[in-house]
Amino acid sequence: MLSITVVGTGYVGLSNAVLFARQHEVTSLDIEKSRVALINQKISPIADTYIEQAFAAEKLSLKATTDKVEAYEKADYIIIATPTNYDSETNYFDTSSIESVIAEILPLNSTATIIIKSTIPVGYTEQIKAKFETEQVVFAPEFLREGKALYDNLYPSRIIVGEKSERAKKIAQLYLNATIERNAPTLCMDATEAEAVKLFSNTYLAMRVAYFNELDTYCAKHDLSSLDIVRGVSLDPRIGQHYNNPSFGYGGYCLPKDTKQLLANYKDVPQNLIQAIIHSNRTRKQFIVKEILKKRPNIVGIYRLTMKAGSDNFRDSAIQDIIRELEEYNIQIQIYEPTLQQEKFENYAVQNDFKEFLSGSDVILANRISDDLKRVSSKVYTRDLFGEN
Repeated sequence: MLSITVVGTGYVGLSNAVLFARQHEVTSLDIEKSRVALINQKISPIADTYIEQAFAAEKLSLKATTDKVEAYEKADYIIIATPTNYDSETNYFDTSSIESVIAEILPLNSTATIIIKSTIPVGYTEQIKAKFETEQVVFAPEFLREGKALYDNLYPSRIIVGEKSERAKKIAQLYLNATIERNAPTLCMDATEAEAVKLFSNTYLAMRVAYFNELDTYCAKHDLSSLDIVRGVSLDPRIGQHYNNPSFGYGGYCLPKDTKQLLANYKDVPQNLIQAIIHSNRTRKQFIVKEILKKRPNIVGIYRLTMKAGSDNFRDSAIQDIIRELEEYNIQIQIYEPTLQQEKFENYAVQNDFKEFLSGSDVILANRISDDLKRVSSKVYTRDLFGEN
């Protein structure tokens, strides 16, 4: 049994912690005392059905703490899963959270393998190893969905480790042994290539979202059935019937920042497509705003700030850009978001009474449709075709 510390208790961090706590002794480290308290009470601080079920039904060797010495000193592996937000001024990820964690680990533990799970720029691992004069750091990209992070760890599409070494094989096996079916493909490659895999994977997904959104925009402008055309296109097995549901635009933790980061890495490389993906997402949101304005509403209701069902993440959700643009046209906004326990979100009113939200909205925007809205379907504006994420 190994001693594993996971730094950060967001989707990536907590899902990794629960994944390994089924077989090893795991410590979750976070600076937020409230999150630490919830985990120690076996309550998930994030919305993830599999994590919630694991807390309720499984015997997990998991404790949470804010004590860095306790977390680092005796760990065999330390997994860093802290946020790396995209900095629009520098055109690169803000990786300061990773560097501060590494600076704290090294004086306390000179033998633990440090696994970076946070998304980082291409070339970052080699830079950080040189900066800290250490060989303890390895990058292993994550490929997790919000709301299904533990599921995607238990049933991974692939396991990639950014190093060609025996140590990398052990890390890959560590993750593989924690999965349910233990048959996921594993790849060990140099760190820089592993960093690129993460960014290119998410940019491809963003491209697919943008493609079906532009298809839907065309159908809306020409009064065609998006549903029929998407179904017909997707029956081609080379395209497939997945990730094809139109939306208000891509958003969330990964796609917006990863596409911009990849574009920044193309600084001296010819490209057209990567930039077009980012521009397409912006154009889609502008189109949605114009469609709403045609309805001449006084009050627009926003049904959920979250990007998808089963998630509690609002960060960079497409709907927020649409809200800000509508405000410029003096449209009054009210938000229904049951995960918010407050009267305001930013400067916008939060309506916690669902009936009043429905009756008080002239138009209701729903990125993803819900049975709750069927009674007022004439008010609802959505581009959701399949009723799924």
